Amino acid sequence: MTEPPPPQQPESPQPPPPEPPLYIHTRREPFEHGLIPLQKLIFTDPTLTLTSLRDKLLQHPCCHPKHHSINSSVFAESLQISQEHARLVFEIISSVHHHDLDLVVNDNNEANDGDNCANVNVNVYDLVVFLYIQSYKRLLPKSGHRDSAAVADVWPSTSAFDGFLSALTPLQLARSNVRRAMPSQADEEAHQLSYIQKHLGNILSLLADHVEGQGEGEDSLVLTMESLEHLSFLMYFGEKGSNRIPLSQNAPFFANSDPDMPAAPVPASQVHDWIEQNISSTLEHISERAAVKENGSSNASDQDAMMADAYANTPKASAGSKSSSYIEGISKQSYVKQPSELKSSFVKIINCHESVIYLLAPMKYVTVYGCSDATIVLGAVGKAVRIEHCERVHVISAAKRICIANCRECVYYLGVNQQPLIVGDNHKLQVAPYNTFYPQLEEHMKEVGIVASVNRWDEPIALGLVDPHDSISHPAGVSDCQTESATHLEPDQFTNFMIPNWFEGEDGPGSTQKNPFLLPDVYLSSQQKNDKNLVDVKQILKESQLEDYRKRELTTALHVYFKDWLYASGSVRQLYCLQGEQ
Repeated sequence: MTEPPPPQQPESPQPPPPEPPLYIHTRREPFEHGLIPLQKLIFTDPTLTLTSLRDKLLQHPCCHPKHHSINSSVFAESLQISQEHARLVFEIISSVHHHDLDLVVNDNNEANDGDNCANVNVNVYDLVVFLYIQSYKRLLPKSGHRDSAAVADVWPSTSAFDGFLSALTPLQLARSNVRRAMPSQADEEAHQLSYIQKHLGNILSLLADHVEGQGEGEDSLVLTMESLEHLSFLMYFGEKGSNRIPLSQNAPFFANSDPDMPAAPVPASQVHDWIEQNISSTLEHISERAAVKENGSSNASDQDAMMADAYANTPKASAGSKSSSYIEGISKQSYVKQPSELKSSFVKIINCHESVIYLLAPMKYVTVYGCSDATIVLGAVGKAVRIEHCERVHVISAAKRICIANCRECVYYLGVNQQPLIVGDNHKLQVAPYNTFYPQLEEHMKEVGIVASVNRWDEPIALGLVDPHDSISHPAGVSDCQTESATHLEPDQFTNFMIPNWFEGEDGPGSTQKNPFLLPDVYLSSQQKNDKNLVDVKQILKESQLEDYRKRELTTALHVYFKDWLYASGSVRQLYCLQGEQ
């Protein structure tokens, strides 16, 4: 008789895999879209100046007692700057804030009784953090380019400015002619983290409260959970593409706090040590991954992919995560991206030349950098567009706001809700009203909060010639000069830009059948005149009593002239590319 097999022991459950460590990251928005070249916002002693300003604003009669918010008029009065510049500061804070804030203007609220307390408000603590980082110096662009041979013939190229540039200072001349490559996202984040680490004590002191009877030193400073949340303007926990965890939710001294029972304040020094330790861990993490890539691959651009911000090294867009998409190195092509291909909050178009690029999607932030001889059509950008170091580029954009820096011979066709900002060393820029549409445009504009009834394309604000946030040194006094502003495109040069209808979006046929932004009368009249001329020419040709061989000669001549125009304008390449997409 065989013995029954021994009972099998139940397998012990496998422990779940360990959670990946959460690293602290900078928010790119304030560093990439929130710096303003205004000398009055850059202080010799920012801690002392901003502490005094904070206290002054908090004590102002118009400061909201619960939300600690003030309006731009109070800010202008307190810092002695113009109303226009104060409003600009508030608009930019709104565009880079970690919450989706929109400035609210309510002329009928109870506070608007003539005492300059109109309801356009920003939190005082957010404001002083924003003002403090105006001392940040951007990472210098890299000289050269990964594929420098491919772009050497297009950037920088000869220009109508070559004669003018000789009149500039040697420094300005050098800056205008250096081929610039944007630093990798990993390098930029390490640079931003190092800046915060260096200035962390000062920033925390602006958010902290004093404990009575503890003197005036660091030991007297404490931070509440609410105060720490204002540091989320600059940083968060998480990985690229994942949900962002606010600092207070990951802080051991505030974890599991009862919402109905506010957590007790903690010493600022304790918060400082905790954040500094996390920054050091992230910097070490970035350095280790960079070293691995350097040892294992010769392709330096892989460093960004490891940081989960893919940086394409081929003429294609790449979206390594939900956090950003890069479109780099497009040359002599037409290129199209739609919503399903741009699942990101950031889009960067870098070093593209002699091309037409369509991004027909709702987006939050777009940067166009180092492009030349290109047409770039941006769908709907709900936060901010930045165009930098571009030459002979046409940009067509519906956006909440736009900043133009260090560009030359560019034309901007804009539907913008806020005044265009022009900074840096610019030459021969032109602005014009928005001039196109595609079927999903109005749906995309509604999704990101762009209002078609407001278009301030013709109200640019020109600031400093030299950006004090550049790491390069500048000659004394140059920063006080105002940059060259943009002129209005002549109405007789204004034309509609037609987007081919086979680029219809994947989310339905769309309801937009015309330009949603109203054209100013002078541009509308010019457009109607051109349309009438075209109709008249067609009618003349139709009614012309020509013999058959004369008609053939006329048709041949028209084809020749049209073909010459296609080649002279570079549009023939676009035509071939678009035909290939069918």
